[in-house]
Amino acid sequence: MINPAKLLKLKSAWDVFAQNHPKFPKFMKAIHQNGVQEGTIIEINVTTADGKTLSSNIKLKESDVTLFSELSELLNN
Repeated sequence: MINPAKLLKLKSAWDVFAQNHPKFPKFMKAIHQNGVQEGTIIEINVTTADGKTLSSNIKLKESDVTLFSELSELLNN
């Protein structure tokens, strides 16, 4: 069972993150509005403070799309 207090803490942390990085939620909204669907590939690149680059990608399955939709509703309501 999901702990409501932890959900509120997560929502609060997201609000702070969104305030600190306002372009990111707009980017995520654009992705959501353009219809993320099964087969979509998400690639993430991270460059550490010392210059090391890490990257990975995933090809979304139907269950992934459902999860992202539910998380979006949770964080945006």
